[in-house]
Amino acid sequence: MRKSEDVKACNNLPNFIVQACDRYADKVAFYCGPSQLTYKEVEEKSRALACWFQHYTALQPGDRIAIQLPNILDFPIAAFAAMRAGLVLVNTNPLYTPREMLHQFSDSGAKAIVIFAPFADNLAAIIDNTDIDVVVYAGFAGDEPSLDCEKQVVEIGLPQALSTGQDEVLGPIVSPPDAICMLQYTGGTTGRAKGASLTHRSVLANVHQFEARLEGTVMRGEELFVCPLPLYHIYAFAVNLLLFFSQGNGNILIPNPRDLDGFVSLIKPHKFTGMAGINTLFVGLCQHDGFKALDFSSLKVTFSGGTALIDNARLAWKEVTGGDITEGYGMSETSPVISLNIPGKEHYGTVGVPLVGTIVEIWDVNDKALPQGEVGQIVVKGEQVMKGYWNNAEETQQVITSDGYFKTGDMGKILDDGCVQIVDRLKDMILVSGFNVYPSEVEHVLSCHNDVLEVAVVGVPDDTTGEAVVAYITARETVSLNDIALHCRKNLTPYKIPKDIRIVKELPKSAVGKILRRELRAES
Repeated sequence: MRKSEDVKACNNLPNFIVQACDRYADKVAFYCGPSQLTYKEVEEKSRALACWFQHYTALQPGDRIAIQLPNILDFPIAAFAAMRAGLVLVNTNPLYTPREMLHQFSDSGAKAIVIFAPFADNLAAIIDNTDIDVVVYAGFAGDEPSLDCEKQVVEIGLPQALSTGQDEVLGPIVSPPDAICMLQYTGGTTGRAKGASLTHRSVLANVHQFEARLEGTVMRGEELFVCPLPLYHIYAFAVNLLLFFSQGNGNILIPNPRDLDGFVSLIKPHKFTGMAGINTLFVGLCQHDGFKALDFSSLKVTFSGGTALIDNARLAWKEVTGGDITEGYGMSETSPVISLNIPGKEHYGTVGVPLVGTIVEIWDVNDKALPQGEVGQIVVKGEQVMKGYWNNAEETQQVITSDGYFKTGDMGKILDDGCVQIVDRLKDMILVSGFNVYPSEVEHVLSCHNDVLEVAVVGVPDDTTGEAVVAYITARETVSLNDIALHCRKNLTPYKIPKDIRIVKELPKSAVGKILRRELRAES
């Protein structure tokens, strides 16, 4: 055991990671296509990169580092290395546009980034307006990218950083349990993305809470999970990258789950025992001939989260695989899991009972607890609740009470058996294939187009994605829908782009001039 990383008490993530690496050294931790990483290799490579951060950059513990990678083997190496160097992770969607990247990197004050090399051009467009001066390229083939920017930046390929750092000694890092380990960005009622400050304590608490719910179902060192949900999303990060990894269980990383042919080819060689997904993925796979032909005799458990599980998806999954889907509920602000059905004892139409150590109440508009069965706002209290929003005391005070309850913004009720049922959303957030889309952000982008006068964005039911984004606009006579669509593609990640843009003479408004989204939803 390395003296600098004593794991007698795993009260922080670096110790937690190293303990798993030591305990399961010879087992395979991650598969991705024909390549794989053992626990020993994860430890060696993450330590080498952490050493490079320590010895060859000016980064200090507490500095923020963006990880902007798809589900490839470089992701766990980069994320674990950042933690072991005492850095604060900023998980970032690799498909973000320069505009989206700029806000997240500026707000977090990120000083470094590990980026998927094929998308380096997006970074080049905004890096001069950020504090980032260390860039590590991963996933490149051929020549290493090079940024064309004004300021001085340290640029290096991940293989070179690993080679350079492997002979260095990793200095001791103090990571107190209540120190921030991650900024997980989420949206707000205003549409402005906020960083949920997650601590070592909150993340590890949720890992153990989730593990307790799976006792007797998921066995240490015996499972192989399919991981199609992106690791930059808090759900896959906490469940696949941390919990299942800590148990000595393997993960099959799926870089592009939308490519169903590729998806099936990646999992076909394996006897996988578990998987997590969402409606869109379940339905798509169940319609794929190659997937239907797979051997599901080892499949024990399938999880659903991120969006409400629809009956059609659940029933199709049961018909094709013979297994049930276990639905849960969580948020970035709760590290993330709040409740989960008990595998094998699912109460369909609910998100199960709260995890151990988690208090869930239903409050009215005056923040008073409602009786069982009545509908109100879902509030949560437990160790997994975030510390607050990064550098945003005002928003933090709006959602976290003085006695530690977090207001989710979701409407629901608690049934007689203790299961939580979500009935609606208090916020105007739209869920597209499990991803949050905030109308104000899309409206802002649309309003920047010269021909758009007014705009309102709402979500409408969609059989494929759960919900779809629809934009209503008033516009000049010169407007071109093709130009507007191009404008959206330039400034928005694909899942945020309106599926339909409707030109109207006027938008419904209240007496004080506020646009009434609810009326647009009603007519959609």
